Amino acid sequence: MHNVYEISPEIFWIGGNDRRIERFENMFPLPNGVAYNSYLILDDKTAIIDTVDSSISALYLENIKHVLGGRSLDYLIINHMEPDHCANIEEIARRYPGVKIVGNKKTFQFMEQYYSLDMSSNYLEVQEGSELNLGSHTLRFYLAPMVHWPEVMFTYEVQKGILFSADAFGSFGAMAGNLFADEVEYDNQFLDEARRYYANIVGRYGSQVQAVFRKLGNLPINMICSLHGLIWRGEDIAYIMGKYDLWSRYLPEKKGIVLVYASMYGNTENAMNALAAKLAQRGVKDMRMYDVSKTHPSYIISDIFKYSHIVLGSCTYNMNLYFPMDSLLREISVLGVKDRKVAVLGNHTWASAAVKCITELLGTMKGMELITAPLDIRSTLKAGQEEELNAVADAIYASLMESGEAQ
Repeated sequence: MHNVYEISPEIFWIGGNDRRIERFENMFPLPNGVAYNSYLILDDKTAIIDTVDSSISALYLENIKHVLGGRSLDYLIINHMEPDHCANIEEIARRYPGVKIVGNKKTFQFMEQYYSLDMSSNYLEVQEGSELNLGSHTLRFYLAPMVHWPEVMFTYEVQKGILFSADAFGSFGAMAGNLFADEVEYDNQFLDEARRYYANIVGRYGSQVQAVFRKLGNLPINMICSLHGLIWRGEDIAYIMGKYDLWSRYLPEKKGIVLVYASMYGNTENAMNALAAKLAQRGVKDMRMYDVSKTHPSYIISDIFKYSHIVLGSCTYNMNLYFPMDSLLREISVLGVKDRKVAVLGNHTWASAAVKCITELLGTMKGMELITAPLDIRSTLKAGQEEELNAVADAIYASLMESGEAQ
């Protein structure tokens, strides 16, 4: 049976949810699944804005048929060509052969890379600021390259101020009936997954997100419809835009510490626990600790976007850095994370390499400030090194206090 929702007069959500999927892009865990959003406008002319993943094609095509109610489809607008959104383009073109497929030059380049069906006679190429009149709805197109693919564009419905924002402002997590962010306890249910989505999927492209903010700055936006997650409307739009502004400038949301360790036999873990206890005794209240071998890096990276300070602790492995820690740091570097305060702990038994490798990798990133000399441990933390550990704790606490209370 069809499952649709009229989100505004004549504008319908026709997407769906996938709770069976294990990983997004076969990489990022999805404990709560994911939503694939698509929208259909009924006017003098009809228009679909983006399609969905192949996993929900059957329901999706039924939704389209139900909303159209026997009418033809005039336009299919493609804001983003990633396969989880464009998987149904060929089938729609077969079912509605007269449809005009709306995209930019790069859209059609990617379409021909993905598909064998020749749809070139259906193409309607648009550029920055192009408009498409459907009757009482006018759609205007804004190019948003590298947010987070080069062909991405946003579609803005002029009369009602609705922004169809491709992947921007989305999140991991399936929806449970409620489609609007103001209908759920967003901070409890979705915020962490929205941050994890942004940090790991869009995070590298902060400057491009900022460019889109400048481009859209004077538009009245009353609703934001992303391709994943909940729809934003009214006063809550400022909330998610504020988050995106911080994340895209790599500014922490709050003061706090993410402690990440790599430990083979528990000795480095013990040192990190001892440091965390000393920080707590000094009044630090908001800390997160992760075993890099156990926790998927997407969760760690999400908290690194959230918090101001990082502590990295790792053992040496085969005269190099422990592999999962090495991988995490390289991923952080690729995502462009910058401007964090960092402390480093190393551990070795017969050859010290962890401290050197961590500091060298941090040196490839912008604005990663070592707030104290690294502490290098020989096998286990002994009582004789407690003063050194105290000095590290003091330096971290002092850094947290520099511009306000430790949180």
